[in-house]
Amino acid sequence: MDASVSDARGSGASPIHPPVIGLIGSIGAGKSTVAKMLAELGCTVSDSDALAREAFDDPTVHAELLRWWGSSIEMRSGAIDRKRVAAIVFAPPEASLEQRAQAERERMRLEGLIHPWIHTRRKALFAAQTVPLACVIDAPLLLEANMQAECDTILFVDAPRSLRIERVGTNRGWSQDDLARRESAQMPLDQKRTFADDVLINDGDLQSLRAHVARLLSHILDRTQRA
Repeated sequence: MDASVSDARGSGASPIHPPVIGLIGSIGAGKSTVAKMLAELGCTVSDSDALAREAFDDPTVHAELLRWWGSSIEMRSGAIDRKRVAAIVFAPPEASLEQRAQAERERMRLEGLIHPWIHTRRKALFAAQTVPLACVIDAPLLLEANMQAECDTILFVDAPRSLRIERVGTNRGWSQDDLARRESAQMPLDQKRTFADDVLINDGDLQSLRAHVARLLSHILDRTQRA
C-alpha cells in the first residue's frame, strides 16, 4: 500500500462513513484498471459491468429479455448473447434517425430493468463492508443514471482517443465504429468532465498510473474528510 494512503488510514483519518468515489471516464481509458488499483489500496469497488453480466444470468431478468426479444438473443448454452443484445440497443453509425430512436428506446428499457438490479446489489456490497478506506462506484453510465447524487466526489479517467481505440481493439475486439456507436449512446465526454472533481490521464505505464492513483486517493480522502 502507498505510504501516503497507509498514513491516512493509520492516523485515524478514515471516516466512520467512508467517502463514495464515483469513477467515470471515456471508453477504453482504463477505468477498470484504476478501479483494481483502488481496491488494492483498500477501497471497496462496485463494478457495474460485472454486475450487469451477473444480471443477465438472473432467471427473472433472463426471462424478461426473452419475452422482449425472443430466443434469437440466446446462445446454444442458453445464456444471453450480450453481442446480440448490443446490436439491438446500439445503432450502427449508418443507421437512420428512426433506427437510432428505436435503439435508444430499447436501451432505455434494458437500463430500466438492469440498473435497479445493480443498485440493490451495490448497496448490499457497501453495507456489508467493515469501514473500507473508500467505496467506489465504477459505472459507465453513472451520470446518465443520475448516480452522482450517491457520490461524495467524482474521478474522471481519460486517455488520448488513438490510445483508447488501440485498447478496445486489443482487449475487446471492437472496431473504431464499435467504439463510436457506444460513445454516441453516452453523455458527451466534454460534458462528463464538467462533473469531475479530479481528472486522471492514463497514457503512461502501469507503475506511473499506480503512483498517480495512490496520490489522488490520498488527496480525495483528505479533501472529503475536511468537507
